[in-house]
Amino acid sequence: MPRIKLLSPRLANQIAAGEVVERPSSVIKELLENALDANALQIDVDVDQGGARLIRVRDDGQGIEKDDLPLALSRHATSKIERLEDLERVCSLGFRGEALASIASVARVTLTANTQDQGQAWKVECAGQEMEAHVSPAAHPVGCTVEVRDLFFNTPARRKFLRTENTEFRHLEEVIKRIALSRFDVGFQLRHNQRVIHALKPARHEQDRERRVMTLCGQAFMENALHIDVEGGGVRLHGWVGLPTFSRSQADLQYFFVNGRVVRDKLVTHAVRQAYQDVLYHGRHPTYILYLEVDAALVDVNVHPTKSEVRFRDGRLVHDFLFSTLHRALADTRAGADLGNPKQALDADDLVRKNLEMQPAMPLSSQAFSFRPSSHQVRQQVASYQNLVRAVDDMALQNEEQWMPPLDAGTEGSDTQPLGFAVAQLHGVYILGQNQQGMVIVDMHAAHERITYEKMKQSFADHGVKAQPLLVPVSIAVSEGEANCADDNESVFAQLGFKVERAGPESLLVRQIPMVLCESNVEQLVRDVLSDLLAHGQSARIQESINEILSTMACHGSVRANRKLTLPEMNALLREMEQTERSGQCNHGRPTWTQLSMTDLDKLFLRGR
Repeated sequence: MPRIKLLSPRLANQIAAGEVVERPSSVIKELLENALDANALQIDVDVDQGGARLIRVRDDGQGIEKDDLPLALSRHATSKIERLEDLERVCSLGFRGEALASIASVARVTLTANTQDQGQAWKVECAGQEMEAHVSPAAHPVGCTVEVRDLFFNTPARRKFLRTENTEFRHLEEVIKRIALSRFDVGFQLRHNQRVIHALKPARHEQDRERRVMTLCGQAFMENALHIDVEGGGVRLHGWVGLPTFSRSQADLQYFFVNGRVVRDKLVTHAVRQAYQDVLYHGRHPTYILYLEVDAALVDVNVHPTKSEVRFRDGRLVHDFLFSTLHRALADTRAGADLGNPKQALDADDLVRKNLEMQPAMPLSSQAFSFRPSSHQVRQQVASYQNLVRAVDDMALQNEEQWMPPLDAGTEGSDTQPLGFAVAQLHGVYILGQNQQGMVIVDMHAAHERITYEKMKQSFADHGVKAQPLLVPVSIAVSEGEANCADDNESVFAQLGFKVERAGPESLLVRQIPMVLCESNVEQLVRDVLSDLLAHGQSARIQESINEILSTMACHGSVRANRKLTLPEMNALLREMEQTERSGQCNHGRPTWTQLSMTDLDKLFLRGR
């Protein structure tokens, strides 16, 4: 073994650079965060060749004193923390002293700054050689400009890993987009190869903030987003969440900020996924721009070199708050709600009031909307869920009583009904309706599927979970940590109808399961639940599995295509949709209805031209 040696400052900085400087976008992130920490209100960014040749960031912040300029390029030098106690309550975006030093070790850096009291600007240059800083006079207003040229000029091996100019610029632009969404009060300008890409003015009013979001994330997002603002228990969540029908094939429109810092957190992702679980099409990803505000002492941001991850002191509280807030907001996406302007604002009082004021839905004609399947094949498939049918028998799935609304049901007072009233049925699949805005088109099977599903979930919850003992207990080999987790969460399993006992240091026995899951893979389900409990402190796997079966039953029990409905029956379905939670989309995340306004129709037929 070679003798232990002290690394040279240059090599130590280049090793540190490997943590924080991966590509030009990594550099821009550090420089923008420094500008925001200096209280800048306008930041201008110039980039050449995707940032590989030049990155220039100019701000109007507080600037840097002459004597501090050489220190700014030194490792472990910062103005943002002084004592160990400061780490327990980090309010700045960055504080790691090696950020600028790391950049200077792999590029040619010039830092020019002036302060309000100094009167004279100064600049310091460092060329990545022996990290020697040279200070000289300069001309510059109050603020700071950082120029980073020829990134990785002295580390050719790392420069080879850079992608094409367009690819590197897209990564860099994405970083600027995230930071621009985090600070609406700051103006940003981005130029690439002398061409202006973004010119964002400070957005201090709600309308201006929405305009910035539309500029950066597209108008379609704002037109299909719910605005939320909920506060409770010292935590506040506000921002925009996309409707389930406005989902994406990739998770590329998901922005989450904690105290102004953009983060990618597994706990947050899990809570959001759970909130959308019941309304999102399989394989799709939700869209959101959300801001979480919490006491800085309750969140640890120093768990990742780039601070892209955080650790909450009470992760369970944050997870439950996120889930409940988003779940309630999505539950209020009833068909026709806030028609013509899908953005809805929610506050804590709304959440409480809506829970108390939930009204029962209008009954439907059992003849038109019988849960009884219409073919032998479907009967066989539904028969496998006969235990579940017993659990929800109060819904009178086989009820033969007829309910027919009056002939004018749905037409009287139609001006106040969001979905208006039915006028026809198209090919036995779609209901055509008329409301104040224009024409409403409803997929009758998708709509009734959601109505049926929500009723079944409510009935199942009212009855509780019915469990059945296993004749032969299922033995599961697990790790000791998983076995301990099962012991600690015995009551959690019991509430969901499971009886899980420890049979040894690394063995579990499942003696009882919910009746509705009698056909499920019990061992895999228990393993998944334990995995969630260990990672997130809770699991919704069992409830999700139950919901999947309820959803299947609802699909087979809903009105089928080509079923002829009378006008009163169609109007009854419209009224049910207006009353049912999540009725804007079916159980699989597909839209149940759409609106064509009179303006849309006039455009189709060129009226007024």
